[in-house]
Amino acid sequence: MIVVLLAAAGASVWGGLRLGDWLVAHGPAAKTVSGEPLVATVPVLDANGKPYVAQPPQPLVNGQLKVPEPIPPVDWKIPEKSLAGLSTNGIVDLATTTITMDEAKQIAAGSGQQALTGIADVSGLNLGGDSKTSPVTQPIQPIEVPEVPPPTTTAPAAPVNTSKAWQASLRQEILACSAQSFFDRPSCAWAARNKYCEPNNAWGKVHDCPAKSF
Repeated sequence: MIVVLLAAAGASVWGGLRLGDWLVAHGPAAKTVSGEPLVATVPVLDANGKPYVAQPPQPLVNGQLKVPEPIPPVDWKIPEKSLAGLSTNGIVDLATTTITMDEAKQIAAGSGQQALTGIADVSGLNLGGDSKTSPVTQPIQPIEVPEVPPPTTTAPAAPVNTSKAWQASLRQEILACSAQSFFDRPSCAWAARNKYCEPNNAWGKVHDCPAKSF
């Protein structure tokens, strides 16, 4: 019985394989639908020569989810005429324009043009008129020299009081501060040092009076 079942199973498998091969060989051929675009086998490249990948939608600041619009290109051309050439002020045009020596002489002689003022006034440079004429000289304004303050004399440092009496009193008060609480102890010691070290000018000169850092 088992042999018959195994033979039947083998025959069904063999028959199924043969039937599948026959269906593949005699199946209908795939036809290309007219109007359907063909898939390009060559990848599309971008400007850098890399494969182009479509940009996915992104969340925008206005709450929408879409592909952001490209930034409009900016024309970075430099104008041929500078901004200084757009000025309509005659004095500025005269100051920014290169002139010859003859034109400077005409300006200095005041040939019907507006007189210049300030640093643009060239009338005193003896550029026009007769060369024998003495140049126009302007009076020299006196310069006020500030008075030099007298040297400051530093007062001599007060002598250090080397008496042992106040040092013993300072030591006793510092020892008495050790009996106070942890938080009150520094302020008590500082008050004792300020009481004896300041009037005796002993900061940084006596063991119990350390030098100040301020």
